[in-house]
Formats: sequence, C-alpha cells, structure tokens
Amino acid sequence: MAESGVKQPLLLPGSLDSTSKTNQNFDFKRRRFRRCKSAPLAEYVPVEVNGKDVSPPESGSIFNNLHPSIRRISIYLVLYLAIGSICFYLVRHQIKGEKTNGVLDSTYFCIVTMTTVGYGDLVPSSAATKLLACAFVFSGMALVGLTLSKGADYLVEKQEELLVRALNLRKKAGPTDILKEIETHKVMYKCLTVFIFLLVLIAAGTIFLATVEKLDIVDAFYCVCSTITTLGYGDKSFSTTAGRIFAIFWILISTLCLAQFFLYVAELNTEKRQKELVNWVLTRRMTNVDLEAADLDDDGIVSAAEFIIYKLKEMGKISQEDISLLLEEFEFLDVDQSGTLSPSDLLLAQSSSTAR
Repeated sequence: MAESGVKQPLLLPGSLDSTSKTNQNFDFKRRRFRRCKSAPLAEYVPVEVNGKDVSPPESGSIFNNLHPSIRRISIYLVLYLAIGSICFYLVRHQIKGEKTNGVLDSTYFCIVTMTTVGYGDLVPSSAATKLLACAFVFSGMALVGLTLSKGADYLVEKQEELLVRALNLRKKAGPTDILKEIETHKVMYKCLTVFIFLLVLIAAGTIFLATVEKLDIVDAFYCVCSTITTLGYGDKSFSTTAGRIFAIFWILISTLCLAQFFLYVAELNTEKRQKELVNWVLTRRMTNVDLEAADLDDDGIVSAAEFIIYKLKEMGKISQEDISLLLEEFEFLDVDQSGTLSPSDLLLAQSSSTAR
C-alpha cells in the first residue's frame, strides 16, 4: 500500500506522451485540411509549341486588353453582322416593306432576324431571300445562345462590385468585405444587376419610341414589351432612319438582357434549393449506416478526407464518377505505388507520358 502522504500518478509518462502526440497530430491534420487551398485559375490557357510554353503577347491596344472571351465574341458578332448585312443588301430588292436606307435596312433586318423579333415590317418576298433568312435565323440563335450570353455574363460580373459598393456605402466596407459579399450572394447580385439594367433599357426604349417614332406612351411600352420578349407582333415597330439606328443596338442588348435575367432567376432558384440541401446535410445526425458508407477503404474508421468526400457527395457537389476520374489520375501520377504523391512521382509520370 502507498503511504498516505505520497501522490500516485494517474497515467504512466509513456502513455501521457503518446496521448499528447496523438492530439498534436490530430490538431495538425485538422489545421492542414482547414488551410487547404484550391488550385489557381489561369487567365489564359498556355499553348505549347515544340515543347515550349508560348504566352499571348502583351499589347497596349484597347482591343487586346479586353478579356479573351469578349474579343472572341466581338469578332463573331462583327462577322455575323457584316456577312448578313452584305447578303441582305445584295437582295434588298427582294425584301418588301417599309424601307429607309439600303445598308441600314439590311443591318436592321439582320438584327431583327438574329434576335427572332420578326416585326414583319421587312419580309423576304422571294424563295432565295426566304432561304437566306432561314439560314441566318438559325446561325443567329446559335450565336446568341453560345457566345453572346457568355459575354453578357462576364460584363454583368464586372458590374457586381459597383452594385455591392452602392448598397454597402454607409457601412464603409473594405475591398475584402465586398469580395466576400459578392462571393456569398453572387447569383442574387447578378440577378439584381440585370434587372436594374433591364428597367433602364425598357425606359429608354419607351421614351425613344414616344419622342422619335411619335407613339403614345401605351403603344411605345407595348412595342418595347413585344420586342424584348421577341413576340414581335409587328403592328408597332421602328420605321424612321433614326429609329432603326437606335434599334440595331437596343434590340440586341435588350433581348439578350431579358434572356440573361430569366437565366439568373432560374439559377437563383437552383442555388436556393442547393443551399437547403446543404443545410439539411449539415444538420442531420450521422448514423452507423452513414459511417459504413463513408468508410471508403473498409478499415472500420472514417478519416477526415473520407468524411468530407461523403458529405460532398450527399450535397450533390461531387459524384462517384468524379471521384473515379480523380482516382484514375492519382493512380497514374503515383508511379511508385506508395499511395502518396511526391515531386519524384510527378517527374516520373511526366517522363513516361513524354516517352509515349
């Protein structure tokens, strides 16, 4: 028996060291996962020529300083309008309706066809012009759907910061707070930005039609609504020279803006449902069935990586197919089959791929 005045240790020194080391390792792993960064996104995709990386040359011109997608879209749009205007100008005598100027009417007819507004104030009257219009309406819809909408999305993103600054003007938010706010409510601010811009376009179109085309306010607003929705009844349209110059730019921008607005509304609804799913996944209790499903290597325990992957799959952010593809890439890079990646693995993998 121990003497009454002597205190006995509750744990052996070795077990205490082991416990403290385990806790330290767990804390280190937890910190490592929390400071995990995403892969950096490149502004340009590098191009290799003869094994050498060729970056785009820097230029001081305004056009070259634009975002690559905006440059590409601008080129496509200019080519489409140029080809369309030339074609319709050559067959202008086979197009009947209210005419002003040959070149202007051709470009105006090209825009009305491209956006599927189809007023009917200018219509093809021969088989050749009808077939030409059919070709340009399909190519125009493809251009709007595949390229112009991406450019509009990029431009809207550039306006988000201005909107967030205006909404948080009294709060004196810094650049970091603004970027965080934009990232948190990205789709909502996109939707709000496009909605404000759409209201401005509707007001501008109504005022222009009332002052230049001499329509009353109701008819002007009616014409604006039938135009931006591409309904195009045709009883009210742009018939003057000034009106068609305005219409060339306004019709393209307004119809695209409305399409983007409905796209963002649908995206906002999808994001809302996604957040509800994420909240449900994070708040529901884990069960033994969940632990078995999360145990990817069947060792009876669930690591932090396995837990994260399981939760991301529940949230719908990744799928089993995504995981399989990533595992295939990992196995390809893990040349020494050690289960970990090192600089030597990457070097060997690159050498083997080059040898092939």
